[in-house]
Amino acid sequence: MAIAAESSTHGIPLDQATVRARRFALEIASDYSYGAVRALELFLSWLWTRLYDGFEIHNIDALTRIAPGQGIVYVPTHRSHVDYLLLSYLLHSNGFTPPHIAAGTNLNMPLVGPLLRRCGAFFLRRSFKGEPLYAAVFHEYLHLMLTRGFPVEYFIEGGRSRNGRTLSPKAGILGMTVRSFIREHARPLVFVPVYIGYERLIEGRTYLRELAGKPKQKESLWAILKSARQIKRIFGKVHINFGEPLALADFLEIHHPGWTKISSDDAGDWSREATHSAASELAKRLNSAAVINPVNLIALALLSTPRHTADEQVLDRLLDHYQALVADAPYSPSTISCTLKSAQIVAYAERLGIAERIRHPLGDLIRIPDGEAPLLAYFRNNVLHLFALPALIACLLNHNRHLGVQRVTEAVAGIYSLIGTELFLRWSPEELPAATQAVVDVLVKRGLLLRDDGGRLSAAEPTSEEFAELRLLGETLRPLLERHFLMLALLEHCGSGCRTRRSLENDCHLLAQRLALLYEFNTPEFSEKTTFSSLIAQFIDAELLREDEAGLLHFDQRITTPLAHAELVLPIEARQAIRRMACAGLIT
Repeated sequence: MAIAAESSTHGIPLDQATVRARRFALEIASDYSYGAVRALELFLSWLWTRLYDGFEIHNIDALTRIAPGQGIVYVPTHRSHVDYLLLSYLLHSNGFTPPHIAAGTNLNMPLVGPLLRRCGAFFLRRSFKGEPLYAAVFHEYLHLMLTRGFPVEYFIEGGRSRNGRTLSPKAGILGMTVRSFIREHARPLVFVPVYIGYERLIEGRTYLRELAGKPKQKESLWAILKSARQIKRIFGKVHINFGEPLALADFLEIHHPGWTKISSDDAGDWSREATHSAASELAKRLNSAAVINPVNLIALALLSTPRHTADEQVLDRLLDHYQALVADAPYSPSTISCTLKSAQIVAYAERLGIAERIRHPLGDLIRIPDGEAPLLAYFRNNVLHLFALPALIACLLNHNRHLGVQRVTEAVAGIYSLIGTELFLRWSPEELPAATQAVVDVLVKRGLLLRDDGGRLSAAEPTSEEFAELRLLGETLRPLLERHFLMLALLEHCGSGCRTRRSLENDCHLLAQRLALLYEFNTPEFSEKTTFSSLIAQFIDAELLREDEAGLLHFDQRITTPLAHAELVLPIEARQAIRRMACAGLIT
């Protein structure tokens, strides 16, 4: 049918359209060879010893619990070009069949492209626009792979994350997978989220240049491999965690009962809804499977300090607070904690060169070396979602001193609707109060909060160490909260139905640039336009914003209520600066 349509549309003979379809198939398809896989395994064994101190693998036994005969789609986080090779290598080394990997055509280059193709890569274009025949061929190829039970791997985030957080999932190939399963579901299909965490990133400097607004440089996996000869283990360890699998049939039955009775030809609207739901759930499961490494913890602690420097004893206590939160109020059963003690974490960071010691007669200081803070923000962002709730509660009590439990619960719920969307937080509205209480209990136990006989919460005395540590705990979330407050203030200033998506994005970008010049931010993506673009898209997907036919954005009290709660969590000077700029006409 697609070939006939191509022939009719372009006015070409049917056999010529068939040749085009065959050419597309050859452009897409893998050409798997065990010999090539074995050769690549030997090369990668050498490469990994040059780059890394080893791999820490968690929960790979989850794969053995997937019943034989089921199809598997691996959905890893995407942080580096190395991701393409790493998962296949580890699966093969542990006795599992390497997956066929969906790779961008940018990797289909001389020498590397044919090798990757023979190791199971199949290639897809960035866009199918204007090529319906190519789209049809790709759909059929993917459908063939899935129905025949070949394991498949793709990145639902699309591109690599430049800021360290899980990106909004793209509907493209995930939507094709869902539609393929609706069309033919005799073979069960299971998604396996895989978290890949690094301690140093090969592309780190490149990401910073891009976040600073400089043009994206053309780079490739081949360039990384060629440089390996000069590299000797400066990138620490790699941490891999296999998250909670998602059985697609069960998921569809929960969210769309009776889906098996709907014809695949009539599945358009609800399959898009199912894709959106599955994408959100997979992003949450990826975040739940996060592995906390020493670099993440050092980044969280030192970036919250004004000069990226902390007294060693203060740093030890901060690290202990983070470790206690992970142990006593865990984010998820799938999350993997760091097993090192505070002193070991500091020593580890010193060895990697991301922290340095300043000797002093009154006690040593630990600081981030010059130029490393923007890079460490990436690794803080890797685990920011794990500590978002403790940081939010810390902000509330640090700026309000005394609050009742009910007021804390209400404020957390109001702001959670915003940060939960951006960070893909796992709790439902019904689960959130219990999670909040668990965090409060840990903070009280650690002496960071006080609770009177009536249950009223308060921060410690402003002159105490505990008050200062509570403030530092809240600082980890402040840039994100200020970014939200900035966007909400601009929306409120103009009113519902008065701004287009593009104008809001541009105005947020300009205002954030101004704020970044006036105040210090340790988050390179704070004023990046793509950050706001993604945030606005997430709000639209979550139906907090609605875009009409004229492109104007509409909102209701679900936006304005969090704005009122935001008054409780941000310093008055930050709120005043944002409102003053928005109302003074600096943004038009």
